[in-house]
Amino acid sequence: MSEIRADMVANVMELYVAEGDQINVGDTIVLLESMKMEIPVIAETSGIVTRLAVAVGDVIQEGDLLVAIQD
Repeated sequence: MSEIRADMVANVMELYVAEGDQINVGDTIVLLESMKMEIPVIAETSGIVTRLAVAVGDVIQEGDLLVAIQD
């Protein structure tokens, strides 16, 4: 199992995946906004999304879980 965690404090702008979705390396998973910059979160592994831990509008902190992926 892989976990994708936030690198910074940000707002969740868009979600591009749902629980149960198959994702591939390079897919955009979440779009974050911090200091008026949009930051796409890119999958570094392929697998199935087993947990989506955020929702649009959430304010996340550095280290917060965004998505869990079953390899």
